Amino acid sequence: MVAKKLLFLFILFSCYTYAQEIKIPIDTTITTKHLATINGFKIDYTATTGMQPVWNNENKAIATLHYTYYKKQVKKDDANTQRPLLISFNGGPGSASAWMHIAYTGPKVLNLSEEGYPVQPYGLKDNPYSILDVADILYINPVNTGYSRTLKVDDKEPNRDLFFGINADIKYLASWLDNFVSRNNLWLSPKYLIGESYGGTRVSGLALALQEQQWMYLNGVILVSPADYLTFDSDTPLSSSLFLPYFSAAAWYHKALSSNFQSKELELILPEVEKYALDVLLPALAKGSMLSTSDKEKIATQMASYTGIPKKVILQHNLDLPSRVFWKELLREKSGHTIGRLDSRYLGIDRKLAGNSPDYSPELTSWLHSFTPAINYYMREHLNFKTDLKYNMFGSVHPWDNRGNNTREQLRKAMAENPYLNVLFQTGYYDGATTYFHSKYTMSQIDPSGQLTDRIQFKTYHSGHMMYVRQADLKTANDDIREFLQQTNQQNKTAKY
Repeated sequence: MVAKKLLFLFILFSCYTYAQEIKIPIDTTITTKHLATINGFKIDYTATTGMQPVWNNENKAIATLHYTYYKKQVKKDDANTQRPLLISFNGGPGSASAWMHIAYTGPKVLNLSEEGYPVQPYGLKDNPYSILDVADILYINPVNTGYSRTLKVDDKEPNRDLFFGINADIKYLASWLDNFVSRNNLWLSPKYLIGESYGGTRVSGLALALQEQQWMYLNGVILVSPADYLTFDSDTPLSSSLFLPYFSAAAWYHKALSSNFQSKELELILPEVEKYALDVLLPALAKGSMLSTSDKEKIATQMASYTGIPKKVILQHNLDLPSRVFWKELLREKSGHTIGRLDSRYLGIDRKLAGNSPDYSPELTSWLHSFTPAINYYMREHLNFKTDLKYNMFGSVHPWDNRGNNTREQLRKAMAENPYLNVLFQTGYYDGATTYFHSKYTMSQIDPSGQLTDRIQFKTYHSGHMMYVRQADLKTANDDIREFLQQTNQQNKTAKY
């Protein structure tokens, strides 16, 4: 009798536990209607958010991706029925799409100060500069970011190698996008990819994968503060020398340069520093121990004037000034603050002045103040997507397979194969992670022949990695995208050389 009671309680407990499991909606959509005022004009639009599966070769769902799709409502007989589609990814790898979604191109933006700092109460407001007036927008969360998750197949987790690597990521996302475009009847729409940070690597590879694997041709790729690992993982002389113009920009912002440089506009200083980085610092670092002591002294003196870092410190690092040392050292004697990595306008406070690296990234902690509560509230209360799943601002995607990175060449080849395809770079002067000059170097290497130059644009802003959190740059950067879309939506133009 006791045994039967125990068996009954066990079954009851098991059923209760099963009933409490969080279920992942594999394939679902929720559509809501909204009104926005953009550039002074009222716009009716729908927001569709939901989950769409990733299928394996046996047509079984192995993951499901969370997305949000904004579509302007137009009359059926309107000439603009087939509007451009902007497909948006953030980076990480492992970062959700929230950053550009609710702070840059979408119809809502965070409550932030004019310079991009958190403001309480946290929340959202209308984005009067959104590009929704000229393009529909799709925000995608790759596996393990946002609400996106893997799915068990025959009671087993799928192989992580299918998702968590440069080439795996590109392959499954290209297939997913093909399915999304078909489901939503978007094959006739001009299509654009936009990727921030690691998202720049992702969309560079996706441009070719969509062409060669899905036969989907794009009109443009927008690289927002792109992370080109081929520059960062290169030999020390190249990677280190490319940081020098950023050091000058950040030091200029904090008024840490000598008066002869500090008195000039930033744009008047940087060309000189860029030239010095490539013509002097790069070959000097390449020489290593073959560099004479007198030349080393001379270069350290010039670097000190360009960076605001003492000559002694630069010599201690053999002219190879680490960015972490720069963030710690620049204001050490002036105010005792550290400066931010992703946006060096932000200040931090360390436990002690000593050391060669900041305790934390002040800009990222500042942004998370606002983004995390806002995206959770927005999904539930504005878009009516309610779930007990955690929204992963940063998901578990590591170890990430960086092998076989050929995305820079893939973007070049996609441009060569597709005369319609144009590229826009957007980058902030004060970004110390994926610096503007690393991006400028990447631009030069995408097209070493110079034959594609007229199809590549480069825009810079007086802010950091997420230039759009600064109010002035939110407007300017969206206007730059809007102009890029209008220039490259090439109606009635033949795709030929």
